[in-house]
Amino acid sequence: MKERLMIDPGGLPEEGKWVSGELPKEIFDLPEGDAKAVGSLEYELWVQRFGSELLLTGKLSAPFEFTCVRTLHPFVQTIRLDGAAVSIEIGNELEIDATEALREEILINFPVDPLCENGDVPQTCEIDPRYLSVDKAPEDGLPTPPRAGSDDRWSALDNLKDLKDQP
Repeated sequence: MKERLMIDPGGLPEEGKWVSGELPKEIFDLPEGDAKAVGSLEYELWVQRFGSELLLTGKLSAPFEFTCVRTLHPFVQTIRLDGAAVSIEIGNELEIDATEALREEILINFPVDPLCENGDVPQTCEIDPRYLSVDKAPEDGLPTPPRAGSDDRWSALDNLKDLKDQP
């Protein structure tokens, strides 16, 4: 497994060429508490030079562990891009490092609201009804949980609503 995907634009045939392989999961370097890479980034790309840029087209995939926004359970989902297209400016470089561009292409395709039903092994994605007591009518007998941290600033704002009716 390569550490970086390095491409020599001067060594590319006029018609382009295929490159394939894997890059280590450490290239993602995501912050703690975010999604976690659980496997390598795999690529199969056609690389071709067009003037002062390289165009890489093909397939990218990498598995990540996300936390479901509905159930708060971890699950694995592979981000697959079958029609990836990445353009990299060549500049004065003798070798182009395409690693960061491929990393970014995967990251911008993360799900906005990850759901475990969309994982590689789909799970039942239902919220635990215990967490819905705030939305239920008071007649059902469920206690309303206190606000997290009992922040009095919000109650002060609630008192302001009475002021709008005053002259």
